[in-house]
Amino acid sequence: MRDGREHRGAPRGTGALRPRAQGRHRRARRDIGGGRVAFRGAPGPAGAHTAAGRLWIERWLPGVSQEAQDRGASLVGPDKQFVGYDDVRQARDGTDHQFLAVGRPLLESIVRDRVTALPNVSVLRAQATGLRYGDGAVVGVRLAGPVPGDGDQGEREEGDLAADFVVDAMGRSSRLSSWLVQDGYDQPRLQRLASPVNYATALFERPVKFPELEVATVLQLFTPQYPSGGVSVAAATAIEGQQWLVMLMGYGDSRPGRTTDEFRARCAALPGILGDITSDDVTREVVTYRQADSRRRHFTEASHLPARLVSVGDAVASFNPVYGQGMSSAALHASCLASYLDGGADIGEAATEFFRLQQMVVDAAWAVSAGGDAARIDAENGTEAPKEVREQRRVMERIADAALVDPDVSRAFNNVSYMLRHPTTLFDPKLLEKATAAAEGAAEK
Repeated sequence: MRDGREHRGAPRGTGALRPRAQGRHRRARRDIGGGRVAFRGAPGPAGAHTAAGRLWIERWLPGVSQEAQDRGASLVGPDKQFVGYDDVRQARDGTDHQFLAVGRPLLESIVRDRVTALPNVSVLRAQATGLRYGDGAVVGVRLAGPVPGDGDQGEREEGDLAADFVVDAMGRSSRLSSWLVQDGYDQPRLQRLASPVNYATALFERPVKFPELEVATVLQLFTPQYPSGGVSVAAATAIEGQQWLVMLMGYGDSRPGRTTDEFRARCAALPGILGDITSDDVTREVVTYRQADSRRRHFTEASHLPARLVSVGDAVASFNPVYGQGMSSAALHASCLASYLDGGADIGEAATEFFRLQQMVVDAAWAVSAGGDAARIDAENGTEAPKEVREQRRVMERIADAALVDPDVSRAFNNVSYMLRHPTTLFDPKLLEKATAAAEGAAEK
């Protein structure tokens, strides 16, 4: 790699925090409790799960990381992590951040098996079609399901399920907002950020076993000025089954490749080890995905909502999946719900306090992912943002530059990227002073 000093003055283009590689979205069919249920918009194979997501999942389901390792996944410490900007490696921050390198299907199966094995959990296979109310509260869910004995292709019959409390976890395609407005309640405002992104992911054989790997997770980000062939983000993770999961992402019209030959050619043109990783045999062909926008629903703005109802995960906010915020955010939403219920909440009233707690998580994730996408797209299109936004982006570019050379700034930057700290911590005056000094010192060398 070339000396990083050549590029430290170049704008990063993200304008916020770096993405964390995750994989593609797809409409998937998952096996739940022995059945197969369709989930629209569920992310596909994931890579390294960031510190917050793994820690919070461990809190609720102790031993998940170890079980994943027993089934071929790995914990990746700082010594095997590579993060690069153009062809510059970020400074190590001196913190023992451990990533869980695991494919999404394996992680989901472990979590699902743990949850469905709980004595007070049962699984009902049906499609939710609406809500039932009583005295201003949700008291049940309307369902349509297969007639017993007819299987998935049988006729549908209507019914309902009584409920003391309902959690909408229907994902990006949730219809809860439509149900609410149809039933006379406020419809949470839907915010969309146009951020057309194109993904390509593939799996390759990994002949080298994990202990012998010098690097097990790779994340490289490329500015609009860097000759990357339209690739904005490239990532690779050593997952179970002696495989590499490799992902390429481009914005707008930049397509990272639809065939194995195109995919390999793009990787070979990038700095680092991506070319070597993708030279081995394919274990799963290239899969592509395009997402037009990021979305969030503002439940805190709705003044008339029924009691005994909350919404979580992608049903509230869904981001560019390359940032790896989805599963970490969902785990934090669960923690907000636990705090809300354990704090003596009056579930006979609308869950205003829960949505307030959740908004802090959503705001943080949105600042990282949607803010980064908006800055990148504006930079590529030559769009001038409002003055306040431009100033915020300049600060973030200075932080990103300093993170390449200063371990303290890198640590603060990573803590926010990994959803361990709120983005506002990066605007601490002492940190900004240190970042300015580090960036200026590097530029003078």
